[in-house]
Amino acid sequence: ALDDSERVHMRILQTIYRQLMRSRLGCPRYGAHWEQLGFQGRRGSTPLPGEIPIPKIQLNHPCSSSILCQVPQPLPVLQTQLHCPPLDNFPFCIMSVNITRMVVQALREERLSRECNRRQQVIGVLNDLYAAAFLRLFRLWKGQHGTIADAGFFLKELELSTKKKPRQLLKSLEAYVSH
Repeated sequence: ALDDSERVHMRILQTIYRQLMRSRLGCPRYGAHWEQLGFQGRRGSTPLPGEIPIPKIQLNHPCSSSILCQVPQPLPVLQTQLHCPPLDNFPFCIMSVNITRMVVQALREERLSRECNRRQQVIGVLNDLYAAAFLRLFRLWKGQHGTIADAGFFLKELELSTKKKPRQLLKSLEAYVSH
């Protein structure tokens, strides 16, 4: 769990804030700015009590042998979350935690083995599948004028895609990046 006395935890939060807001400056520990980034509450803590910590690998995505290294700008979901009023209530961090869970579960169930072997890497595949799932979520949310009430439906669809059609999701991301 997030611990205010842990320097590393506070640095992670500040890094998440600076990267998502494209700011060189940090932010106050508490405030409405965390809710704007999709956290529940003003603390910038884990989205759901007792859940896994914020998916640091994806939110602070290291650019190493990944399709995303070729993206000159953030994925549209980040742009939408931070700049477009129609999706102000998009639950970014909650969705991020759920998508991370799905991607890790797909790896544990060996549904990504072929892709990991093909690329000779794991982290890049995980990060790309995470981004591909978020891109799919963005398209669903925008195309169906999603609301928080639709989140469960979208998550079920993403879970099926992540488990049954990971290669299709990755190809969709590749097509997005190439355009």
